[in-house]
Amino acid sequence: MMAARTGYDVVIIGGGHNGLVNAAYLAKAGRRVLVLERRDRVGGSAVTEEVFPGFKFSVLSYVVSLLRPEIIRDLELPKHGLEILPLESTFTPTPDGDYLVRWADHDLTRRELYRHSPRDADAYDDFGKLMYHLAFAVKPILGIVPPDPTSRSPRDMLAFLRLGKHFRDLGGEQMHALYKLMTMSSADYLDEWFECEPLKATMSASGIIGTFLGPRSPGTAYVLLHHYMGEIDGAFRAWGFAKGGTGAISEAIASAARRHGAEIRTQAPVMRVIVKHGRATGVALESGEEIYARKVVSAVDPKVTFLGLLEPQELPEDFLHAIRRYKIRGSSGKVNLALDELPSFTCKPGFGPHLRGAISISPNINYLERAYDDAKYGDFSRQPYMDIVIPSLIDPGMAPPGKHVMSIFVQYAPFALKGGWNAEKREAFGDTVLDTLAQFAPNIKNIVLHRQVVTPWEMQEEYGLTEGNIFHGELALHQLFFLRPAAPWSDYRTPLKGLYQCGSGTHPGGGICGASGRLAALTMLKD
Repeated sequence: MMAARTGYDVVIIGGGHNGLVNAAYLAKAGRRVLVLERRDRVGGSAVTEEVFPGFKFSVLSYVVSLLRPEIIRDLELPKHGLEILPLESTFTPTPDGDYLVRWADHDLTRRELYRHSPRDADAYDDFGKLMYHLAFAVKPILGIVPPDPTSRSPRDMLAFLRLGKHFRDLGGEQMHALYKLMTMSSADYLDEWFECEPLKATMSASGIIGTFLGPRSPGTAYVLLHHYMGEIDGAFRAWGFAKGGTGAISEAIASAARRHGAEIRTQAPVMRVIVKHGRATGVALESGEEIYARKVVSAVDPKVTFLGLLEPQELPEDFLHAIRRYKIRGSSGKVNLALDELPSFTCKPGFGPHLRGAISISPNINYLERAYDDAKYGDFSRQPYMDIVIPSLIDPGMAPPGKHVMSIFVQYAPFALKGGWNAEKREAFGDTVLDTLAQFAPNIKNIVLHRQVVTPWEMQEEYGLTEGNIFHGELALHQLFFLRPAAPWSDYRTPLKGLYQCGSGTHPGGGICGASGRLAALTMLKD
């Protein structure tokens, strides 16, 4: 039996970006903090790995926009190496040899849309203004601890009064639009605005990323709005790539945490939370080591936290029942390619600025819905939706000179695949991705030097994401705000005294955001 360690104020389970943010804020406030990460590097899903010699990949999370500006400011992340490079276009090729490109330049985008539909070119500005206002209306919610609507405490009642006033001040037009966004499908909502199929499909894809829903499923319009709330250096609705890959974001936060005195240990998997007299008092590692602290924080998902690290008798049965029902179905895969040269698209051959941004394989709504149909019945999509970036075009250090890396986010790849995942099905999935991409960029198969295929199974087994869910739980309306992960435990506290949660399974949800880690830290400091 290894000797127990004591003297910590807080021990944090999981060194993903939320766990690191939590550690940095607590350490900055003078607490003695220890972060325990099971893998050999920090970051969780936001990691950079040299999978093949000379080729560096953002293995899972690959773009950034939702990282809260207050976190960047409070932790002074640029001083710790954080640099965000903008992705300034979205290129959507279509099977008929045409394409649609939306640029950062408003006039270029308007001209491009006008080529497809003069009506859509006019509507696009009005749509953008409305979404801007709605995102700003919802954005403050990302920075508050969700109040309990069933509570009679003055704190919760006052919080709901403030929220009510905030939404009342929106006015009738914006309130009606917000209600529609909360209840409609992304496809139906966009049908009210546009007629251009590549435009509707590419925009509606934001409503299905990381969810086991199709573009015609009610509720996906809100997820569309969720992805509209990002910003980079004050540029609203901007997306970017972290120089050095998403691992550089995690390393910057870890550096800030260490600067304030936090201790971070890797290759330290936690086996269970130690409970004494109805209170969490520390953790036991798989090595047998025990570490005691005044408070324990879990940055891993709710299923792992409450069903894996604790005994059932240590939690109320109604809470356990809610966690068992919590939807955490994985729906996404990732294919990372090392390329000998750049892909050439039939509709726009050769190199051009269209390759420096996002490339979306989403030609029309029916294409996306058929991809979802495959997943509904237990198969990966035969013609999947793909969100592609070529990081080496904006950050040459990601690949050897003259070579490139390509990141392909793929949907749908259900965790609950018929017959289960194995090596043969993983490679078949990778082949399907390349076959689909080759329909638009015929040279792709000839320029692949290496490929890494990551299915939801690898996401669970290697990266600790239950069922391979990239958001620690689906971003569905019944799992948001004061219902995430379960009512009335959305305030980062748990039914077990001394145990808190700060992962993406809490409000406001997934993406490289950091808000969960920050809000949990503020809650703990208040306690």
